Amino acid sequence: MKGPEGKRSKTKNLGGASAQVESSSLQRTPASEDGGEALGSYWLMKSEPESRLEKGVDVKFSIEDLQAQPRQTTCWDGVRNYQARNFLRAMRLDEEAFFYHSNCRAPGIAGLVKIVKEAYPDHTQFEKNNPHYDSSSKEDNPKWSMVDVQFVRMMKRFIPLAELRAHHQAHKASGGPLKNMALFTHQRLSVQRLTREEFDFILSLEEKEPS
Repeated sequence: MKGPEGKRSKTKNLGGASAQVESSSLQRTPASEDGGEALGSYWLMKSEPESRLEKGVDVKFSIEDLQAQPRQTTCWDGVRNYQARNFLRAMRLDEEAFFYHSNCRAPGIAGLVKIVKEAYPDHTQFEKNNPHYDSSSKEDNPKWSMVDVQFVRMMKRFIPLAELRAHHQAHKASGGPLKNMALFTHQRLSVQRLTREEFDFILSLEEKEPS
């Protein structure tokens, strides 16, 4: 994804996340000290599957690249938009996200990942040779965060942007679940929150032939 909004960039896996893939279903997490529970959040995370140099560094990182990482796990670095960063900081263990291929010939949802390490300082903000270096960020007060994600599965079929847009347009008229989807209302944001209705509807598309 172009611009300062942030993206997943190609980087080595730092390790530290050792959770095992158990299920593609979302787990319940505690929401309050009184013992109440709330269903966790749902997410969409964009990354570029095709090679593109940024300050001499190839920022390509596809879901296949994630699969090839040790333990199929890596850090999600390079986000440089405050709203997207805040979403990263809001993520909790085992919450799931759609892995979205962006800024490419065939954009769309390629698969599912889950959060296996909650937000911690993004190392790339301190690396002067990194395209995401931020000289204004200090190690004792870092501005940018990242999470670790782990591959869960590929989508049963790739869900292209054009198909999602068609449903979005139809749902704006009918009041359907994708009527306010951030992919279309906040298009440049690289990390987006989904409602449960949006998440479930997109999963249901896997079982349907594209129209």
